Amino acid sequence: MNKSYLPDELVGVNPIAAMPFTSEGKVDIVSFISMIEHLKNTGCNGITLFGIASEFYKLTEKEKEQLATIFVQMLSSSEVYSCISVTDHATEIAVERAKFYQQLGSNCLMLLPPFFLKPTTEQIVYHICSVLEVVSIPVLVQYAPGETGLDIPPEAMAEISRRYPHAVFKIECNPPVEYCRELLQYKPDTVILNGYAGLYMLDMLDIGGKGVMPGCSFTEIYVAIYDLYQQGETEKAKKVHADLLRYIQRWMSHCEYIIKVEKQILARRGIISSGYCRLPSYDVGQDDADIEGFLVLFSKYLK
Repeated sequence: MNKSYLPDELVGVNPIAAMPFTSEGKVDIVSFISMIEHLKNTGCNGITLFGIASEFYKLTEKEKEQLATIFVQMLSSSEVYSCISVTDHATEIAVERAKFYQQLGSNCLMLLPPFFLKPTTEQIVYHICSVLEVVSIPVLVQYAPGETGLDIPPEAMAEISRRYPHAVFKIECNPPVEYCRELLQYKPDTVILNGYAGLYMLDMLDIGGKGVMPGCSFTEIYVAIYDLYQQGETEKAKKVHADLLRYIQRWMSHCEYIIKVEKQILARRGIISSGYCRLPSYDVGQDDADIEGFLVLFSKYLK
């Protein structure tokens, strides 16, 4: 039986699993298994499947079910918690998907609220609450207004947390600090993790955030920064983070850009076989030297 997690146990570094494809665009199950095995040994606290960095929007229903099953099985006896994102736009389908992933054995869920054709805030809140109503495991409600165009006020998020104690939040507005500070004023015990490639990782930890949810191709660097911070070595943490920012600030200028870069890094590190992204994708050919420089700079972390 899988270990149960309380919301306040969802801390630390929780990378979003990339989605390996063959050079012909088929899901590469062998590389996926290799990547999850690698991530289990990076020192991360959790792994999330079907986030934006997983290119969930380019997967079939059959592929998602197969991948979710493998993912949960691989982490079932691990100290690393499993998290699967519910990304369906229709509330009724999202409810059924959430129940399925909980039954499958996922330790927690992430929930991307609907955004296509701009639903109202009331409809979005109803969608979130409908999913929270049918599962008992923690649910990371994702707030990514830059990618979705959504606007959910901090007060509405705090009210969701009051109604559903198993609700936690992945906040990745740009910047996220003021939004999260306001949310914590409304409800100080709210559990918040930050996405957005960890651009604001240290600022978020400073105000009471519990962890970071970046991409997965250089997880070890985020683990090193987080561990230094937890050990009180804040200046060292800031130095490593500043070096990282030189790269990720530019790569995060477009989601498909950093997805492609991270896939290239995973392939160069031998963790997956190909850096292919299903089309449409971002061309990073001009960034080859940049990627190589990154790998050299951080080589001591990326064994």
